[in-house]
Amino acid sequence: MDDSPLFGADLSFHEITEKVSSHTEKKTPLAWYAAFSIANIGLMILLVMIAYLFWNGIGVWGLNNPVGWGYAIVNFVFWVGIGHAGTLISAILFLFRQQWRTAINRSAEAMTVFAVICALVFPGIHVGRVWAAYWMLPIPNQMEMWPQFKSPLLWDVFAVSVYFTVSLTFWYVGMIPDLATMRDRATTKIRQRVLGVLSMGWTGANRHWRNYEKAYLLLAALATPLVLSVHSVVSFDFAVSIVPGWHTTIFPPYFVAGAIFSGFAMVVTLMVIARKVYGLQDIITISHLEKMNIVILLTGTMVGFAYITEFFMAWYSGVQYEQYAFLNRAFGPYAWAYWTMMSCNLFFPQFFWFKKLRTSIPFMFVVSILVNVGMWFERFVITVTSLHRDYLPSSWDYYSPTAVDVLTFVGSFGLFFTLFLLFLRFMPMVAISEVKGIKPEADPHYYDGHGDGQAGNALPTPAPGASTTA
Repeated sequence: MDDSPLFGADLSFHEITEKVSSHTEKKTPLAWYAAFSIANIGLMILLVMIAYLFWNGIGVWGLNNPVGWGYAIVNFVFWVGIGHAGTLISAILFLFRQQWRTAINRSAEAMTVFAVICALVFPGIHVGRVWAAYWMLPIPNQMEMWPQFKSPLLWDVFAVSVYFTVSLTFWYVGMIPDLATMRDRATTKIRQRVLGVLSMGWTGANRHWRNYEKAYLLLAALATPLVLSVHSVVSFDFAVSIVPGWHTTIFPPYFVAGAIFSGFAMVVTLMVIARKVYGLQDIITISHLEKMNIVILLTGTMVGFAYITEFFMAWYSGVQYEQYAFLNRAFGPYAWAYWTMMSCNLFFPQFFWFKKLRTSIPFMFVVSILVNVGMWFERFVITVTSLHRDYLPSSWDYYSPTAVDVLTFVGSFGLFFTLFLLFLRFMPMVAISEVKGIKPEADPHYYDGHGDGQAGNALPTPAPGASTTA
């Protein structure tokens, strides 16, 4: 059953509901507590590092004279990129009616929301005077000054905050039918009341479904351009400057492809573990994972092409500063980071050309982790290698992160996994209504071929949350 191309093909509506809902209703397993404790330790590390930073200032980071941007901006771009796959899976694939998205979109949307929360931590703490962080917002401050609207850093504030708002709304609206299903299954008054509030009075009436599907379609249409715009705006942080290695027009599409690349890799990493732990191999099948690996192969090839194009553009420009910046990336003091990036992002995903490898659980799990290692190094290479040797050799220096840099980054994973584990424990990790909606039985013209008047000759009454169009 694990290699079935049609997920849930042999599962009834009730069995799908039971498989997905049961893990939120049964007693919390000890393994969850163990994982949650480890994630909490990471979160505590993050909070301690932020408090230490606030007390002592950004001098505790490894920043130096030429490298004014270090781990903070690298981690910000990394986490924003991780958050891209969820919106692409939920919005763009929904508009293109790709049915395979239904088993993975809920978890991917949750991953998006939590990754953007992690990303927003870093702009808030790297501004130096954190008590003045509200200056980033378009409101007058006590000195009657407005923010600098020409700065791409302010564009980040608008782009990422809008992206977070739309993604959170999209995620929540999509869960309403499933929250109602869980409400109807609740065995305690507290759980029933909480889920009753969250499900907003959903009864599964025809009017509710019509309004829900209109809202879902509208949000998908709003979210789709954000997939392209958010990371394009993030790339402007670099592209609008005159720093060699940054001043290039290829950055927007290059960053978007890289974001989708890293986001899908993170989805694969999380789904490989979650489907095994929660016994959802019948719903999240090898077919789903293979399709995501194909997307990783495609976007990885696009990213590799962008790497090669950058070198060509530097050579073709005839500008010695640009040429030196790229030669320095490949053969300078940070060559180890550059070739780690190239290996993880360009070389390893090419193994997914082989069906046997892209359907191998252990292999795809390892490659998905390597892809995100490579994408973090990509942001590190872009940021640090372009700054540490700028126009004046007298200003050159080598950037080395401090323990505070590293522990803050590690702590951000603690925040991410704390939120994700809470989601797995209390929310349906698979979109129950959408998985039901693509089953043959959800088609009003469904006929099983018996012709004997038995159940299956016509569509049975859908269970709560069974959409016929989503």
